[in-house]
Order: sequence, then structure tokens, then C-alpha cells
Amino acid sequence: MTGPPSPLIEDYLREAGLWHVAMIGRECNLDPKLISALIERWRPETHTFDLPCGECTITLEDVHLRLGLPVDEDAVTGSVHSADWGAVCYELLGAIPDNINRGRIKMGWLRDTFPEPDDDSTELEKIRYARAYILQIIGGYLMPNLSRNLVHLIWLLKLVDFRAAGEFS
Repeated sequence: MTGPPSPLIEDYLREAGLWHVAMIGRECNLDPKLISALIERWRPETHTFDLPCGECTITLEDVHLRLGLPVDEDAVTGSVHSADWGAVCYELLGAIPDNINRGRIKMGWLRDTFPEPDDDSTELEKIRYARAYILQIIGGYLMPNLSRNLVHLIWLLKLVDFRAAGEFS
């Protein structure tokens, strides 16, 4: 996920409700001094920014407005049961990673295994690429682990139907 999403998967990202998330930071100049100032004022014990005018925090409404994600739909839930993750990957992505560690795969494997589709790509290849791209969004922005290099395959199970995925908060 080094660049903007391919126009060939835009419809899938929109259906899944993740188009705005995929466009985060595109054509946007971030001010490193502002970011540093905010980091210095963040208080993890209270989850607030300590500003001269008082405390402020990021609300669910802020997330909704910035990311375009629904916040009043069904919550994404599910147990992390011991599924045959190799079979899940093969069915939904068409490839099986060499290393699946407790249901998690490396983000680098997704980048290396799924090249950006072109005009000659089949619909199935575009769908698989879109799923891999969305997994990278989830593992990189929405639900990252501490190292930001792994993503759990439970999220892949939510991407069987893009339209249904777009109904979750």
C-alpha cells in the first residue's frame, strides 16, 4: 500500500465503506511541527490532549467525520476461533502464506503477493487484490498491532461480501 488505491478497485472499496480511509493522507501536507506538538501534549493515562485552553480528546464523531466510517451500524464482532486459516486464505485470496502465526499474517506478504491489477486482470484478481488492500488498511491504520507488521485473518472473514462489510461500524 505504497500509493493510492488502483481505480480498478475503487468500487470494492466504496462498497466496503473504506474509500475515505484509503484516501487518508493523499494530497495532504502534514506539518511535522504540529504533529510533534500534539504528541507532546497527549496524555495516555487520560486519552486526552492537554492544551492551554483545556483538555480535548478524539471522539467517535471525529472518527466518523474524518474517516467516513459508520458509527451507528452493527459492530464488528466475532471470536477468533481456530479456523483453517490456510483454507480461508486460499478461498478468499487465492494464495496461502508460508507463515500463519495464530491467525495472523505479515503485511509484507500481502504487498509482495498481490500486485496492483491492470486492465487485463480478471474480476476475481481485482477482488482478491481489493481484499489484500483492505487487509493492509486494517492492519496499518484501523486495527494495527504494536509492530504494524501483522494483520489477523479474522478480518478477512468479514470481506467475503464487500457490501456486507460496509454495513459494519
